[in-house]
This record gives sequence, structure tokens and C-alpha cells, in this order.
Amino acid sequence: MIKILVLLLCVFRLDSLFAESLKGPLEAGWKGKDVCEMLSEDKQQQILRCTFPPGVGHEKHKHNSNFGYAISGGRMQIEDNKGTRIVNLETNSYFNSSGTDWHKVLNVGDTTVVYLILESK
Repeated sequence: MIKILVLLLCVFRLDSLFAESLKGPLEAGWKGKDVCEMLSEDKQQQILRCTFPPGVGHEKHKHNSNFGYAISGGRMQIEDNKGTRIVNLETNSYFNSSGTDWHKVLNVGDTTVVYLILESK
């Protein structure tokens, strides 16, 4: 029983260390190139503009709580702990999120997707 508890604690600790090591949206890019740029930053939040031409994605990363606004929509593939899905992001749509442990995205459409993200620190 003690061996099982120790093993579970080790697995939990490794998962926690991995989650903490993930980059945020600004630091994560795509194939060595930036996809997000800092527009504004203060002690409470950062405001980013992220641009995804067709075929460009965002490597695996995490988010703090945030608000997103689609300047230019399109068709995105999202992979996270719920699986992989395709979403149609409408221009001028928006979303709120309490945070994301991890996800990665890929523009699978034929238009450039651009959105603003206001993320808490």
C-alpha cells in the first residue's frame, strides 16, 4: 500500500512539474517563430495580438484566466485534455476562460486568424 501511495505521489509531482514548465502564450510560438506580440502589459495583465496564417499553429502552452476577441476569424484545430476538435472562430466573437492547463492550436482554414487576448498575471 505504501509503495502505491509513493508511486501516486511521484506521478502527481511529475505532472505538476510538467504543467509548471509549459510556456505561456507569448513565449510559445510555432516552429521557432513568434505568433503573439505584446501590445500592453502592467502588473495585473498582458494584452497580446496573436496571428495565425493558414497552416500556422501555436505549440503546446498554458493560459492564466483570460478574455479573447477574434479580430479575424477562421477554422482552428484545438488539442487539449478533452481531445482534438475543429472550431469555426467567427470574426468579432469573444470568449472568457478561467485558464487552460495546456492546449495547442493549428489554423486548418484558408484565412488568417487574428485575435487579441487579455490575460491576467
